[in-house]
Amino acid sequence: MRWRSSLRIYASFCFRLTSHSVAIRMVERDRIVKVVNLTHRELQRWGIERPRLAVAALNPHGAEGGLFGVEEASEILPAIEAARGIDDINVNGPFSADTVFLRASRGEFDAVIACYHDQAMIPVKCLSFGEAVNVTLGLPFIRTSVDHGTAFDIAGKGVAEHSSMMAAIKLAADLSTQAGESCRPVEA
Repeated sequence: MRWRSSLRIYASFCFRLTSHSVAIRMVERDRIVKVVNLTHRELQRWGIERPRLAVAALNPHGAEGGLFGVEEASEILPAIEAARGIDDINVNGPFSADTVFLRASRGEFDAVIACYHDQAMIPVKCLSFGEAVNVTLGLPFIRTSVDHGTAFDIAGKGVAEHSSMMAAIKLAADLSTQAGESCRPVEA
């Protein structure tokens, strides 16, 4: 998945929603390489010629050289090095998750690869709740959705905020145009 906000923060997840205990076990070299490659390819498809990708570290402060964990050295760094060999992908990291999204929001990176859902969603939603958009990567068509989930608790009450839906529709149209996949307007 990829999230985009009005601040141009793009984030990909290494996997779908899962518990943190499972997420830690899923931080694997091959999975990260696939997500980096997919994110790179899709950003190119949507008009970013040479995407600048960052990979967030799993552990606090990027593990501080193994003090807080080993996943950065054993899985994430080898994945970054392997991904660089695929079509000369411009990917760097692992970067401490507490600053990498701020750096991306300031334009240093085009996208951040997050190790788990909340690692990306907390900064994205804090910076642009109601304007962020989910884009599912790797499909043969553009698929966007709102940033806030289903909101079943307010469904049918007439109180839902529509800005994220409008942003999702607009982004789908923009990405389709950038990818050369838009079609002629439907006539009534």
